[in-house]
Amino acid sequence: MERLTSPPRLMIVSDLDDTMVDHHNDPENLSLLRFSSLWEEAFRHDSLLVFSTGRTLPMYKKLRKERPMLTPDVIITSVGTEIAYGKSMVTDDSWVEIMNHKWDRGIVEEETSKFPELTLQRDCDQRPNKVSFFIDKSKAQQVTKELYQRLEKRGLEIKIIFSGGKALDVLPKGGGKGQALAYLLNKLKAEGRLPVNTLVCGDSGNDTELFTIPNVYGVMVRNSQEELLEWYAENAKDNAKIIHASERCVGGILEAIGHFELGPNLSPRDVSDLFECKEDNVNPGHEVVMFFLFYERWRRGEVENCDAYIASLKASCHPAAVFVHPSGAEKSLIDTIDELGKYHGDKKDKKFRVWTDQVLATETTHGTWMVKLDKWEQTGNERKCCTTTVRFISKENEGLVWENVQQTWSEESEMKNDSNWII
Repeated sequence: MERLTSPPRLMIVSDLDDTMVDHHNDPENLSLLRFSSLWEEAFRHDSLLVFSTGRTLPMYKKLRKERPMLTPDVIITSVGTEIAYGKSMVTDDSWVEIMNHKWDRGIVEEETSKFPELTLQRDCDQRPNKVSFFIDKSKAQQVTKELYQRLEKRGLEIKIIFSGGKALDVLPKGGGKGQALAYLLNKLKAEGRLPVNTLVCGDSGNDTELFTIPNVYGVMVRNSQEELLEWYAENAKDNAKIIHASERCVGGILEAIGHFELGPNLSPRDVSDLFECKEDNVNPGHEVVMFFLFYERWRRGEVENCDAYIASLKASCHPAAVFVHPSGAEKSLIDTIDELGKYHGDKKDKKFRVWTDQVLATETTHGTWMVKLDKWEQTGNERKCCTTTVRFISKENEGLVWENVQQTWSEESEMKNDSNWII
């Protein structure tokens, strides 16, 4: 978050499973990729992305390896009991102290063991400040009531959340997604960086608290769980700042961005002619996102094998522009684009996708821009990632001119010796 020196234009706070990530209707992750390209092209430079999930941190990392996930500025895990920042996921120690107030996991385990209705979830779903169970929906209300009483008598201050029609989580009283968001907003306010607008997004009972935070917009995606819709009907039906979207998962998030007029909501992936999609103002991030989206379509054979496209790309390069391959080999950028012409359609029907992450542009001197990003490629189940730096110069009547592209293998890459890597 330190990259932002002024209040973020928008902060999106989204649940992951069945909200940001569609596990049931989108095997190729197209909706997630639609959001990713929009975020990197239009929002990353001046906005904040927050994931708020019931998943533990290890299970979140597992999801990142399975899906084309963006890197959030903040990750709130374990139903709001853990907060971390940035790509390196630095733990918020102050939040840890709050979570440990009047909390004793040993006592929670002792008392919950007295309820045969509760079945412990997997070890990977347990955390220091979260004890998670499965329970039959018909027994959840009574068990919750009795468990509260037992734990309060033992001197603990706890919160019990039922979600997904079967999951029951026991947390510190100060935990939960809503409390974590309130803490984050207060932290940003104290730093003079309170977001201009905040949009919360969810689908299940453990997201309910997000919609109770004052002065935020909210979207319950179309495929929301019954317990969240019941809460909405009873508590927020007349709240104009909260909508039940007509689209599922990411489609609902994009719908809400448009509905509340929080910014552009047309994804670059929904644009048919990428060469016609030009920015009125200088936007190096836009140029990078559009280029790699074209690169994906070219190799999938989804655009016409037309010499004019290659010629247009070459025309946007400085004659002496250089491309540095992740191996360290240097070559002419124009020659590299010429070589790309030979690969039209080579990834057709191979589940090939390309996406950009953490696209950040800096004007180093007047008219010179440096753009740093992570560029991902996935073919089937194999993924590779390069940290990429692009230098542009801005010329009158020519727009942005590509001057240098340099790539190095990312630590996250599963393949670090790929001679078929083109650009």
